[in-house]
Amino acid sequence: MHFLKDHEGYCFTNKALVNLIIPLMVEQFLIVFVGIVDSIMVASVGEAAVSGVSLVDTIFILLISLLAALAIGGAVVCGQFLSKKEKAEACDVANQLVLFTSAFALAIMLLVYILRPFILNIAFGRIEADVSYNANLYLIIIAASLPMIALYNAGAAIFRMIGDSKIVMLMSLFMNGINIIGNAILLYGLKWGLEGIAIPTLISRMIAGVIMIVLLFNQEKVLHFSHPIVVKCQWLLLKKILHIGVPNGLENSMFQLGKIFILSMVSSFGTTSIAANALSNTLVTFQILPGIAMGLALLTVTVQSIGLGSYEQVRYYTKKIVILTYFMIWVTALSIIVLLPVFLEIYGLSYEATQLTTQRIIYHGICIFTIWPLSFILSNTLRAANDVKYCMWVSILSVWIFRIGFSLILGKKFGLGVFGVWIAMTLDWVVRAFCFIIRYLFGKWQFQS
Repeated sequence: MHFLKDHEGYCFTNKALVNLIIPLMVEQFLIVFVGIVDSIMVASVGEAAVSGVSLVDTIFILLISLLAALAIGGAVVCGQFLSKKEKAEACDVANQLVLFTSAFALAIMLLVYILRPFILNIAFGRIEADVSYNANLYLIIIAASLPMIALYNAGAAIFRMIGDSKIVMLMSLFMNGINIIGNAILLYGLKWGLEGIAIPTLISRMIAGVIMIVLLFNQEKVLHFSHPIVVKCQWLLLKKILHIGVPNGLENSMFQLGKIFILSMVSSFGTTSIAANALSNTLVTFQILPGIAMGLALLTVTVQSIGLGSYEQVRYYTKKIVILTYFMIWVTALSIIVLLPVFLEIYGLSYEATQLTTQRIIYHGICIFTIWPLSFILSNTLRAANDVKYCMWVSILSVWIFRIGFSLILGKKFGLGVFGVWIAMTLDWVVRAFCFIIRYLFGKWQFQS
């Protein structure tokens, strides 16, 4: 097990990797756990509420992933400067990141409110009246959280890049704790409806965003904001952020737009299919939880290794983290399959929705055992080396040709319904994995920095 041994002179010892990865794992677990608790609480309001929240969440996952991509772009640039011992420039990048993402998120929030009728009546397709009512109510409340979640994401990305994932973990624990407690009080104590789910989410994001930014004003941190922060556009630094953030953001946005397109197709199958899809998406997120954490860890480690010009370290850490990801995904995927009857009992969905969910979770578990890490982890090494345009084009073309194209063919034309959509999703994984493996092995990504 040569890859498990420490290498003298390398950036991260096994202990440093553990200190980076464990908080990331806990953070991702908290996010998924709260998502599960939220969906259980929403289920108590009714199937129409589950469907409405699921539809709106798809839109906001798109928007939040776009903001997160910009945050990652800024954090990568910060990491590149830090690895070259250019601390002042790295802090200037942090300033530009928070200024740009907060302004951008505010503009998106206003746009969401303006386009609300289009989102509800056209983007979601033809949905039932009670589903539309719940989706509208949830959207109105949640949209107000976008600027604060942007600030939180920017701060979290910066802390992860300097290896201080513990702070992000603690902030996630605090934010999600407020969310769950608030849900319990408003939903079960005060007997509110869907508002009892949405309002605590808004409040928790607002508090977390403020605290994260306050923490980054600490001048003793390796990366920090200037005090007071200078409201001035430094175009050369912003250009570096956007060089990584824009392709990454476009990739994430096209990916989520594809999911919205598919969700619109799923919504035509009826409320039962929407509810089963919502529960399935929540549970499969737990299955891939280690992969999300390991992907963030790989990005942090490889950025610093590339900054030092050591591609030997990059290949070493890539191999180590991908292998560890496979091992951990086997554990979580099998666990969720074994515990599936418990979750289905808690949610109390109809028999048909239960059958659909069971079928998807087992199929998804089998596929991530083999394909998922190479589809979604390996690409972070390429991104760390600024090979973001290749990743963007592979992801966009794969989503729209294979995931969406074959969803129409298998789901609609061949009558496989929602299961056909999930087959198309895993076909997309296969294509991504093939393209990223070829790029990595031929080594062209080494000349993008």
